Amino acid sequence: MKKELKDAANAVEDASNSRAFVLAARAGFAVSGLLHLLVGFVAIQLALGKAGKADQAGAVAQLAAQPQGLLLLWVGFAACVALALWQTSNAVFGYGQLEARKKVVRKLSAAGKAVVFAVMALTFAASASGNSQTSGKTTSDFTVSIMKAPGGAFLLMIIGAAIAIAGLVFVVLGFKGSFKKDLQLPPSGTARSVVTGLGVVGYIAEGVALFLVGLLFIISTVQANPQESTGLDGGLKALREQPYGVYMLTAVGVGLICYGLYLMVKAKFARM
Repeated sequence: MKKELKDAANAVEDASNSRAFVLAARAGFAVSGLLHLLVGFVAIQLALGKAGKADQAGAVAQLAAQPQGLLLLWVGFAACVALALWQTSNAVFGYGQLEARKKVVRKLSAAGKAVVFAVMALTFAASASGNSQTSGKTTSDFTVSIMKAPGGAFLLMIIGAAIAIAGLVFVVLGFKGSFKKDLQLPPSGTARSVVTGLGVVGYIAEGVALFLVGLLFIISTVQANPQESTGLDGGLKALREQPYGVYMLTAVGVGLICYGLYLMVKAKFARM
């Protein structure tokens, strides 16, 4: 039995490292980058007083409205599924050469990324099948349901804190440039500097956005208004209402665009 399980595991790992599968997974980074670009542009439009949905579902809806939009949605779905499966393979089989503590951290990180890309794939599929909702409404419904459950408020506080902490981690990774260990940086000094700069700015902006979402979760829970937890779109719109919010939202929008460009570059230079 052990031999059969080992053979099956080896077969799965070999499949996840095949050229076709890796190319599809790399496309997942590019798709994610495109969504971040769109969200960043909408964030800047919000800062300028225009309407828009600055979230993943809003970005997917923009793709759906393009010529051949249905094809774009299914291509995005396939790419995100491939990347989710690749991250799952890393979480299960990867990082065997690392020491125990680092191995656990990297595996948990890969598992978290697998969930993120799986959710992204579901967003594409829902939009392609005509069953899409804005992520803000979905998040609001989700938080209301949890709030009604026993201990729901405490659980929402934990979720909000976890998202906020994840945002802080992104900021730290950006400042330290730790993301570079996941890349095979180009040999050219200029190209290397551009990729690194996009990563630094992008990670910090993504971290700020995640922190705002987590903070909104916590505030809405404390105020017993779970319907106000409307995800990234709600967090960015709440930022706009703060002192100097227009400038901060514009900066976050530019940062998200940088993160999107970084992810598109990562599609080529990621270690896979």
